[in-house]
Formats: sequence, C-alpha cells, structure tokens
Amino acid sequence: MNDLEKKSFYSFLGLYIVSSFFLLSLTGFWYYTAQKHALEKETYYKLEHIADKKSGEIIMAHMHGTPLQAMAVPKEMILALINTQGKVTEGRLVDPNMHIRPGYFLVDGYNVLISDAPREHLNISYVAVQSDTLKAQLHKLKDSVLAVLGIVAFAIALIAWVLSKLFMKPVHQRVRQIERFINDVTHELNTPITSLHMSTDQALKRGECTAKTLNNISISTKQLYDIYRSLTYLNFSSRKESTEVVDLKEILEKSIAYYSGLAEIKRISFKTDLEEMLFAIPEAQASLLFGNLIGNAIKYSSPRSEIEISLKDKVFHIRDHGIGIEPEQQKEIFEKFRRGTSYSGGFGIGLSIVKSICSQYNIGIELDSIPAEGTEFRLKF
Repeated sequence: MNDLEKKSFYSFLGLYIVSSFFLLSLTGFWYYTAQKHALEKETYYKLEHIADKKSGEIIMAHMHGTPLQAMAVPKEMILALINTQGKVTEGRLVDPNMHIRPGYFLVDGYNVLISDAPREHLNISYVAVQSDTLKAQLHKLKDSVLAVLGIVAFAIALIAWVLSKLFMKPVHQRVRQIERFINDVTHELNTPITSLHMSTDQALKRGECTAKTLNNISISTKQLYDIYRSLTYLNFSSRKESTEVVDLKEILEKSIAYYSGLAEIKRISFKTDLEEMLFAIPEAQASLLFGNLIGNAIKYSSPRSEIEISLKDKVFHIRDHGIGIEPEQQKEIFEKFRRGTSYSGGFGIGLSIVKSICSQYNIGIELDSIPAEGTEFRLKF
C-alpha cells in the first residue's frame, strides 16, 4: 500500500476500534453496574431476612416465656444481639466500637444491617447481621467482566483488521488500476507526441513538408484526438446528449476513412459490406462506438492482414485476424481499465466505452474470439 492507502487503512481501523471499544466499555460498565446493584439488593435482603427471623424468635420466646435458642446462620454471616444497655449479649460485632443505630451501612468491608425489630423483648434492642461476601462477589464480578471485555476487545480488534483489509481491497485495486491507467496514458501519449515532434522538426530542417511527413503528422494527430475523445467521454459520459436519427453507414464510412492511415502503417486492408441503416443515437457517440472497435482491430491485427466489416440487417460485424483474446479474459474485457493483453499498448478503456454506449442505447453486443486466430464483435441495433 502507498502512503495514502496506509493512512486510509489505519484511519478506518482506528475509528472502528475506538468506536467499538467505546460502546464495549459502556456495555461493560452498564452490565457491571446492573449486576452490582442486583448483588447489593440480594445481600441486603439476605441480611434483612436473617434479622427478621431472629427478631421473630426473640419476640416468640418472650411471649411464651421459653429460653431463646441459638439460631443457625450461614457461615459467611455474623450475628450479634445487643441489649438495651448497648452491650453485645450474643455473637460479636466486626467493629466493637461501631455506633449502634438501626440501618444498613458498610463497616471495614462488611455489610452491616442493624434491626430494631425485637422492640426490647427479652431486653434485646437490636439484632445486627454482618457479612463480607459482597466484597468478594463484586471483586469476582469485576474480574469476570474485565476478562470477557478483554476477549471481546481482542475479537473486535481482529474483526476490525479483517474488515479494514476487505474495505481497502477494492480501493487498493482501484488505485492500482488508476496508477496503471496513468502510466498507460503517458505511454500512449508519448508515441504520437514524439512522432509529431520528429515530423515537424524534419519539416523545419528541410524547409518543406513532404507527403510522408504530413501523413505522420496526420496519424499522430488522430492518435492524440482518439485519446482526448476517450478521456472526454470518461469525464463527461453522464452529460446527456441530444439523440438524433443518423445513417450508421455514413458514420461508419467516415470512421473507416479516418483510421485508414493507421491501417496502412501495418499494411492492413479493409473488406467492407455496408448498407444504409438508420438509428437514433448522437453522431459523436456512434463515431466513438465504431472508432474504438476499428482502432482495436487495427491495433491487435497481424501485419498485412485483412479486417472484415459489415453493416447489414441491423447488425454490425467487425472481424480481425490477429492475436485474439484468451477465454478467461473475455469475461472481463469490457471492464474499465481492464486489458486483455499488454500487446500493442492501450490503456483499457476502449471496450468499456463501447459497452457503456451499447447499454445506454440498448444495443446488443456479442464477442467471439480464438487466441492466435482473431476476434469478431457483433453489435445488434
């Protein structure tokens, strides 16, 4: 990846991870708080239950005049009975100096519930129930939540990395295509510009312009114009052009004449069979449609070969006898920036423009190609 791609990759990755961790932290905090509140309530109700039960036993013993029996309490709880003088008559207090008053509070890590439910029966004013289990439960809960958050955070980071890679894959491919396209355009421009420079330089040195020099200048100018026309279509293809009924035969004859100079360089001849055909399409679009197919046929044809062109029964045929297209490439040949071969240059937009125009004007397109034998395109109007 280049620097821009890396910046985009890490920006997406960082944003995904930060936002996910933020939501994860909120979820973890909410879960911990809810569970903590539930444990605190559960501990309170347990302490209250023990205190009420013991208070009931005290009251019943006083009313029936029977001795107060020792009450079995859970081992994690400490029970204390406090008389009217504030002295502990049974059990113990976790803090002997604690202030005795009814209520629920925390003392030295213990949850303490002091109940005045005995109402001084048997000379007992308060029942104190104490437990330190909540502290251990909260500690265990915190460790569990942090462990789960850690596992989920690792999973999120891993998923974020994979998603970032998947997110950047088409971007990376498009950047590679654009870089290759720029390199190809630069290479394609170099040939006609160099030819123009050499031709004009020779004409200036000789003081005259020969037919060969004029032909070279004409061919180079046409190559530059083709590149300009293709790039213009890419930039402004969304702009609507007025549709008019045109004679495709007339436009096709102009295109063949236009590319005849390029064909002569490779000693390529045209065999044509054309009939008048009217169709509703902007003339510039039709010219670009035929021009790309004829230009490709010349580019990929073998020297001293023949290109067959026909326009009959609402079908346009163009067949060359050149390098052909591999079967696996035929499925992708109409994609933008996709080239079937590195043979004879090009920058992979000609056939994508053809496909785009055909789709826009409901023109059927078919392709038959045999490697090392040639290629045929058919347009059905």
